Amino acid sequence: MSPPHVFMDRVTEREPRFCRTRRLLRVFAPVAVLACGLGLAVWLIRTAPTVDRRPAPIQARLVEVVRAQFGLETVRVTGMGLVLPSREVTLHPRISGEVIRIAEGFVPGSRFEAGAILLEIDPSDFRLALTQRESELMQAQSALVLEEGQQAVARKEFELLGREIAEADRDLILRQPQLRQARARVQAAEAALEQARLNLERTLIRAPFNCVVRERLVHVGSLVGPATPLATLAGTDEYWVEVTVPVDQLPWLFVPHWNSATGSVARIWRVGEVPPGAARQGRILKLLPDLEQGGRLARLLVVVTQPWTEPVVGTNLPPLLLGDSVRVELEGRVLRAVPVDRRWCRDGDHVWIMNDRDELEIRSVTVAFRGPETLLVTDGLREGDRIVVSELSAAVPGLPLRVSGEGESVSSPRESTVSRDGAGG
Repeated sequence: MSPPHVFMDRVTEREPRFCRTRRLLRVFAPVAVLACGLGLAVWLIRTAPTVDRRPAPIQARLVEVVRAQFGLETVRVTGMGLVLPSREVTLHPRISGEVIRIAEGFVPGSRFEAGAILLEIDPSDFRLALTQRESELMQAQSALVLEEGQQAVARKEFELLGREIAEADRDLILRQPQLRQARARVQAAEAALEQARLNLERTLIRAPFNCVVRERLVHVGSLVGPATPLATLAGTDEYWVEVTVPVDQLPWLFVPHWNSATGSVARIWRVGEVPPGAARQGRILKLLPDLEQGGRLARLLVVVTQPWTEPVVGTNLPPLLLGDSVRVELEGRVLRAVPVDRRWCRDGDHVWIMNDRDELEIRSVTVAFRGPETLLVTDGLREGDRIVVSELSAAVPGLPLRVSGEGESVSSPRESTVSRDGAGG
């Protein structure tokens, strides 16, 4: 057994060698780990699978379309109008006197038929005058009979005389001047009697035509004369509507004594009238000679018959009122065209079309007539063209489109046909 000092010497010799080894491990171990990790990363990158780049697929835009359909379309010109009386009079009496009776209901707004008695003037003086004229006529007729008898006596005497005398003397002998005077008195008495009868009849003031009372100006006890206005009456058989339309739309309409023998048919609604589909019928009567001053528009006169009657069975429409504002639709000429809603025209007279390749096509069209809601297109569209009615945020030619779900045909429920009023069917 080695002595203790010898063991201690051996331990002291091995300790520096062990420390050096541990220090080397501390330095080279991290480097080795990093080198292995770097090598593994390079290997993974080099052996990773590759993916070919492809452009993102363009999604077809979902739209609604309507089919273009040519047909015979009636041009409809719209305008605003004002209701006017076709006949209006201020009633005056033909005689003077006191109003003793007024017809029941003779107030503003009342309607009367032609010949109806509106009021009566005191007839007492006129009855007395009639009696006096009758008496004067009887006296004149009696004087004529006496004169005729005297003429017969004078003729007998002249015949018995048997002499030839001058013509002038002969008329005097036969009392011809006296006979003519007597006959003239009879005629004057008959005329005076007829005048008395007319004056008595004129004590009854009658409606000159079918009318409505606009204003009454007298009462019972009023003293009236030929210069006194009694009432203002407006005819109810027909009204006039003064319609204003743009001057450039006149050639589309039929105007009597200008470009046609008969006027265009007019449909008339009161502003705000319900139901809007029920309209009164009228017809263009005249083109007025001057323009409307405010908007420089042409003025047409439309006649409406029976404005106080209900135009449609089953409706309860109020009558047209004088001074009322109305909306008027005038039917004009007929042309072959496609009715297109104004909302479907983009950037002027351009229409979006879904072509046979299901792509967007921007096409220019020819608009023959521009209505307030519908345009009549005569060129630029073909029968059956699919008009895009949906809004697109970025509309460029060639943009893929689809009508409904992907893979569905264009005959899906979202496709329709342009109807005659420009709406989708």
